[in-house]
Amino acid sequence: MARAIKFGTDGWRAIIAQDFTFDNVEIVTKAVAAYIKTKYDPSKPVVVGYDPRFLADKFAQRAAETLSNLGLNVMVVDRDAPTPVVAYAAKFYNTAGALMLTASHNPPEWCGIKYIPDYAGPATTDITDVIVSNVQRLQAGDNTFIKPSATKGTIEKFDPKPEYFKWVNNLIDFDMIKKNIKCKVYYDALFSTGRGYLNTLLEDAGIETITLNNERDPLFGGAMPEPKEKFLGKLKELVVKQGPAIGFSTDGDADRFGVIDEKGNFITPNEVIAVLFRHMAKNKGKKGSVVKTVATSQMIDKIAKIYGNVKVHETPVGFKWVGQIMRQEDVLVGGEESGGLSIIKHIPEKDGIVANLAILEAVAYENKPLYEIIEDLKKETDCQYLNYRLDLRLTEETKNAAMKMFVESAPSAVGGMKVSRENQLDGVKLYFEDNNSWMLIRPSGTEPLLRIYFETDTQGKMDKLVEDTKKIVNNVEAKV
Repeated sequence: MARAIKFGTDGWRAIIAQDFTFDNVEIVTKAVAAYIKTKYDPSKPVVVGYDPRFLADKFAQRAAETLSNLGLNVMVVDRDAPTPVVAYAAKFYNTAGALMLTASHNPPEWCGIKYIPDYAGPATTDITDVIVSNVQRLQAGDNTFIKPSATKGTIEKFDPKPEYFKWVNNLIDFDMIKKNIKCKVYYDALFSTGRGYLNTLLEDAGIETITLNNERDPLFGGAMPEPKEKFLGKLKELVVKQGPAIGFSTDGDADRFGVIDEKGNFITPNEVIAVLFRHMAKNKGKKGSVVKTVATSQMIDKIAKIYGNVKVHETPVGFKWVGQIMRQEDVLVGGEESGGLSIIKHIPEKDGIVANLAILEAVAYENKPLYEIIEDLKKETDCQYLNYRLDLRLTEETKNAAMKMFVESAPSAVGGMKVSRENQLDGVKLYFEDNNSWMLIRPSGTEPLLRIYFETDTQGKMDKLVEDTKKIVNNVEAKV
């Protein structure tokens, strides 16, 4: 019996050949098509994109053929393309949205598929609920609501790069970059779909750019296509040894970013979001709000007070919530601690290419190294925030029992610090009396994992928080 196709925070992902099969891609595509047919003019095309994973181009072709058989016109990218580029194309070409075949930063054996509506951001829950319901009906054998068309739709290939490049060249101040950036840029494409995008934009701006892992490899060189510090060792080494230089990276579908400063330090996503928020308010004089997920640093809140009491929106985890607010009002920066952000006037979708370029723009405006900008930020906020995520692999029963305990009777103190308040916007977030520390407890929706996020201002506090939290969960486990 086929297993249920389960949608997470951003579409459906599964292991290739196990659950991610051509038949299941066809089911999801039909479910999306049924939604499209109730919401859009049938003459509007659907964009289909894919990342560099094994068979992703073939899965994309099956999706295109399925849409065509249902009478929809299709525009397929001419090579693997970044998710933000496909999202921008969905908006620019006045389409009925896009299907993107990607598993983003997941291991190479995974693939995924998600629907991006015509507003160029993640599909919100009201949309995915309909698609999931359609999937369930199809898996139950009900095909009555989606029938093949007497006339097939067209399928054409197109290059999304030129229009995206035009847009980014208007969004980013390349004149300032050309004027003030004197160092080299090393870019680690991680064998993924950002190659030919970020490096080309930099080269076109006259920046000396050296690109690593600049070819398609479905195995991603035997590592993960994720721009975390542990996967950027070579990039850090080159920045230090072959400097002066700054380092950038993007993930499997280029919607996440990685930044290495001129001293070879990995700049955390929280710090990147903070730098860009400060840059937009201080250097570019932009007005608006800022959006962060519940797991993102409260450094953002401090900057908001420094630069004019900017309104801070806090959302559940998942960029769809960030993007939803970006569609409703001017947002200087919307970001999440996992490495995704977008900036004011850009699409409401994570974009690792634009994130890296915006950091270079900030360095150009400040006309000083990134590491000095980070130090300025710490002085202004009068705090050096430390962040850590603890992933506890538990039985489903223990995970649920621990979550129930935190929801119904959270501890009054952890790690020797009293809890001052809590919120349950997404999981349980406990704030501590020192005003610089918090922890967030969230269950994984797809695995027997409890994800626990911490933020504090000293390593000593962090060690105590983590150690005490493990004891608390172990006590729950002992009672199950």
